[in-house]
Amino acid sequence: MSVSYRPVGWTRSKIVYDAVLIGGIGLYLAAFMRFAPKARPTGALLDDQSLAIKAYGTCAFLLLTLVLMIGPLARLDTRFLPLLYNRRHFGVITCTVAAGHAMAVLDWYFAYSPLSPWVALFATDTAWGDLRGFPFIPFGLAAFLILLVLAATSHDFWLNFLTAPVWKSLHMSIYGAYGLAVLHVAFGAFQDARNAGLPVLVFGGSGALVALHLAAAWREHRLDRRVSADTTGWIAAGRIGDVPAGRGLVVPLADGSSVAIFREEDALSAISNLCAHQNGPLGEGRLRNGCVICPWHGYEYRLRDGCAPAPFTERVATYRLKLEADMIMLDPTPNPLGTAVDPVAIGQLHR
Repeated sequence: MSVSYRPVGWTRSKIVYDAVLIGGIGLYLAAFMRFAPKARPTGALLDDQSLAIKAYGTCAFLLLTLVLMIGPLARLDTRFLPLLYNRRHFGVITCTVAAGHAMAVLDWYFAYSPLSPWVALFATDTAWGDLRGFPFIPFGLAAFLILLVLAATSHDFWLNFLTAPVWKSLHMSIYGAYGLAVLHVAFGAFQDARNAGLPVLVFGGSGALVALHLAAAWREHRLDRRVSADTTGWIAAGRIGDVPAGRGLVVPLADGSSVAIFREEDALSAISNLCAHQNGPLGEGRLRNGCVICPWHGYEYRLRDGCAPAPFTERVATYRLKLEADMIMLDPTPNPLGTAVDPVAIGQLHR
């Protein structure tokens, strides 16, 4: 956790995750190199290096689309949560594939230019007023530079150094990278009318991504409307039977934050739903020895006071609970960090 840094915190699930992802990328590239030439019109031949450029480029765009789909998919169906927990690995691998595409472009298109490849990259296409010759490479380069910054700062050291709000704001720029990538591929498709697959890739991928985000936002909006407060300010969070076995009951609050209520043996406790490390969903974590384990990176917090066990120092807020019959009432005001709160005992009738 916070007392030391390791380059990669390998676990069995992370090894399997990366192996499956890298294996899938290898299969895609091999299949593209073999079958893409057969889909081209007769007489529109591709040399091996141009084929590699297209293979790496389409693969990077697909990966970028998929990594942005993981968030809304996990909100719509919890079976996608394992993909969410290792999303940083997915992003770094996506940047690596995009780097392969960029290096292949520099090596091929500008290899025989009398100019430096980096100068030729911007100086070759200058038909800014003509869509048929519009220079689309700068869009792709800008998207790649954003991915490079995000991959370089994905380590926990940068998360701690920049602070979680700044780090998260920085990494939200991945949506800007995706917009630039869409422009890059869309202009490329427009100028390569012989390639029928590119329009499907860019419009199908971006359309599916937008639809998933809208569906997830609609679901979150409906869940938020379930919460109601009484005249004293306490919230009716749900009934005792609503607390799922082994996981938390997540209660959204009016200020946009959320609380996770856990049942351990015959008592209920509530802590913030957001992990202090990377805002991971503690309500989806499991319990062990009185602690909640964040499903993203394994950070632990005691239910009693919201503090990580020594020698770690992370803390999350605790909340007060009370029972009215079998209804769980929640005080939505967070306690100061480190405040211990006695768990609420469940009566004999509710066991």
